[in-house]
This record gives sequence, structure tokens and C-alpha cells, in this order.
Amino acid sequence: MAKKKQEEEIKTDGWKDTFSDLMNLLLCFFVLLFSMSNVDEVKYAELVASLSNSFSIFNGGAQAIGEGVLVSSGATQLNNLDEYFSDMGKANESENEEDPLSEFMDKLEEEQKKKTEELYSDVVEQTEQKRLEDSVDVTIDDSYQYVMISLSGDLLFESGSAEIPDGAKKVLSRVGDILKSYSGKLIKIEGHTDNVPISSTAYPSNLWLSTARATKVLEYLQNVKGLKPKNLEASGRGESIPVASNSTASGRARNRRVEIKIYSNTH
Repeated sequence: MAKKKQEEEIKTDGWKDTFSDLMNLLLCFFVLLFSMSNVDEVKYAELVASLSNSFSIFNGGAQAIGEGVLVSSGATQLNNLDEYFSDMGKANESENEEDPLSEFMDKLEEEQKKKTEELYSDVVEQTEQKRLEDSVDVTIDDSYQYVMISLSGDLLFESGSAEIPDGAKKVLSRVGDILKSYSGKLIKIEGHTDNVPISSTAYPSNLWLSTARATKVLEYLQNVKGLKPKNLEASGRGESIPVASNSTASGRARNRRVEIKIYSNTH
């Protein structure tokens, strides 16, 4: 009796060949569809990068999108490209928009400027009503923080003295009436001198003299005109901030002054 032929080993992995052929066909079909459509260059580049990383049939490997987003998980990520580029566009638009903080600060500055200009107009009107336009100077600072009433030191004080003479109290009283309209605002009183040295028992320097004069004005406004002391400040600057040349008599006269600053950013 003849021996049976030894049964051949049954192979069970033949499906892999079929599956590989199917994948190749699908790939060709996919590429064909793209070749027949209107290809967006950016998206096509992303497709090449994705397919190259997944199937290793294109040169160059994976490619980056934008700032580091990497397509490396196959064609499924293509569905999210529209959303991704839309988000990038929104980000670029937001960068081009003005900084909200900067816009807010600009608005505050504009409001401050408007408030100070209104204060300036009101103070000028009151000085004209009280016939003080020839006795005081009213100005507004460059940063629009305050309005300043400047009084000549020669008008308020005798040489080398911080005592207010009776003749000067009439002018200072009218100024006090104006300041009473702004009793809730911060009011700073600064004394200034020329550069001529002074040395006396009462005032050893110009700084002492300027401080004493500013303090005397503050006391008058507080005690006689009834301004609130919590909103008043007095300081002396001596000869450190001249407004004119000290080389002439007229310039030194301008430098001897008392400045009253009304700040607009308080109620």
C-alpha cells in the first residue's frame, strides 16, 4: 500500500498580500481624486507630509505646519486643517488689534485732559470775575494734572520776610475765594525764590524762606478762608526751579513767587 503524501503545511497569512494590494489601490485612488480637484498648495503640502509619514512612499518625511504642529498620524488629521488655519487667522487678527490695556490708558488720559481743561477754563473765568487777571497768572501743566495760580512774591511779601502784609491780604483773599470752589481737591502751595543768598536768624537759606512763605499762605487759606487742612500741602523749593534768568532784576522778580496748584484728579 502506497504511503500517503505528507500533508503540506497550510499557510494562513496570505491575506496580507491581498490587504497590501487593497491599500495600494486605495492610495492610488486617493491621489487620483486629488489630481482631478483644485488643489490648495498649503493643504497639499500637509497631505504629502501626512502620507509620507504614514506610508513612507514620499521623500522628505513628516513636515511641520505653522509653528510646530506636526502631521504624523495619517490623513485623518486633514479633517482638522480648516479649523486649525481658521484659529491661526483669528490669532493673527487679535495680534493686529490694539492692546486693550493701551486703549484703556489712552481713554483715561483723554478724560484727564478734558477734566483739567475744564478746570482751567473755570479758574480763568473766576479770576476775571474777581479782577485778578493783572495780579496772578493761571496756567495748565503739560501733563494735564493740575491748574496753577502763580502769585508774585514781591506782591505777597516784603524782601527777606515771610509775613503777609495787610495790603497783600486783599489779593490773597480773592484767591482763597476761588480755591473754596475746589475745597475737595488737592491743593499744593509751593514757595520759590531767586538765587540771591540770604542768611538771617529766622531764615538761614532761601529754602527756609520759601518754605516759610508757602506755610504762611497755607495757614491763611486754612484759618481765614476756611479751606480743609487735609487737602492742603505746603513746600519750599528755594531757588531750584527758576522760571526766568536770575541775571536781571526782572527775572529775579519773576522767580520770587508762590505757586498754588489745583489738581484735577480729585473731587
